[in-house]
Amino acid sequence: MDRPVRIRRWVVAGLLIAVVFASAAYFLDMHRSYERVTNKGNVIPSLFGDIEFTEGGSGPAVLVIHGSGGGYDQGELIAQAVLGDKFHWITPSRFGYLRSDVREGATWDDQAHAYAYLLDHMGIEKVAVVAMSHGGPSALLFSALHPEKVSSLTLVSCGVASSATQNQAQANEKGDMLTTIFRHDPLYWSISKLFKTQLMSLMGADDAVIASLTPDQRELFEHFIDYMNPVSLRAAGAAFDNQAMLPGERIAAIVAPTLIFHAADDLLQLYHNAEFAAATIPNAKLVRFESGGHFLIGVEQPSIRTAVRNHILDSMAGDSR
Repeated sequence: MDRPVRIRRWVVAGLLIAVVFASAAYFLDMHRSYERVTNKGNVIPSLFGDIEFTEGGSGPAVLVIHGSGGGYDQGELIAQAVLGDKFHWITPSRFGYLRSDVREGATWDDQAHAYAYLLDHMGIEKVAVVAMSHGGPSALLFSALHPEKVSSLTLVSCGVASSATQNQAQANEKGDMLTTIFRHDPLYWSISKLFKTQLMSLMGADDAVIASLTPDQRELFEHFIDYMNPVSLRAAGAAFDNQAMLPGERIAAIVAPTLIFHAADDLLQLYHNAEFAAATIPNAKLVRFESGGHFLIGVEQPSIRTAVRNHILDSMAGDSR
């Protein structure tokens, strides 16, 4: 047997072995991911379909609303990052995520009413609200439509209002790409393993932000990425997020004290969202960061954590006077 033939056979054998090991790793990861999201969480029926949620911690009640690609598990990551265990956090899966239904014709208004239904079911009269990314629209409308239930509102890198700028068109393209990737477990898993840095960029962090991440920050970012598995259970929610109309001027009805965190270099939810919210919501406070991208919650975790806790507790103290 000549040498070129032997080399080709070794190459083929090596590729087959690599495929076998990659397939084994994929199926093991998927098994763990499905087991993680199906063995936890409560599901209640409602007029809006099934609502899934988890809760934990103790203290003042906080409704934590996750972003695109999330579910209650991403909500728990947000709660751990900014709240800890000194608050009673409630983390629902939004419409179309994990075991929460999304019905044909559903709107952000419906999602807002679903939060109210959930809180009534739990016997909770009033909550602070913390939302991240595409959790923003329903959090804003919940605050506008159910003001009696909201003691304060905190927005971290949230979507608020549409824009016709070129930068917005590019951000929308990123959202469309993520929605496509979220339809297929093998595709997302492969990209998250082989092209994690590129995926971070697609999720709104530029090269400078990615390069500046500390080991702890990168670990948290990777947790957000890994916790999106299995994406097929989140695909309907991601599609809904990309289609539903943002609240825009309707947020002027919000009366709850509102704190807004946003990075000027966010490539997924552009900074104009924060400027619009601050200009439209009465007495809202905007905290601008020059860098941090869409992963601001991790890059500026200590300062955001302190400010969020103070905002929640001060607003509750004001409510009691």
